Amino acid sequence: MTARRSINFRRIASDAARRAADIVPRWLPDGRREAGEWVAKNPRRADRWPGSFKVNLKSGKWADFATGDKGGDLISLGAYLFNLDQAEAAVRVAAMLGVHPYDD
Repeated sequence: MTARRSINFRRIASDAARRAADIVPRWLPDGRREAGEWVAKNPRRADRWPGSFKVNLKSGKWADFATGDKGGDLISLGAYLFNLDQAEAAVRVAAMLGVHPYDD
């Protein structure tokens, strides 16, 4: 039996937060930078104007203040936007960053 590899969520989230200013506009291209946040329309609902969906470009925390959806890092944002579970989102974010996703 092979051991299951553990995803290093903390390292991936930290690396992604450092590159948030590059990642978030790719994921939410209709948005705009306002101070330290990216403000965009939420692509998961019929959002007509940017304003309630925001991503902190330093921490990676995000929220849709109209619906209450929120998360603490860009892994959870990727999971939310692309309808992935956290593990698959972490692996994909790691691949995008060119980092190894596992602890081993």
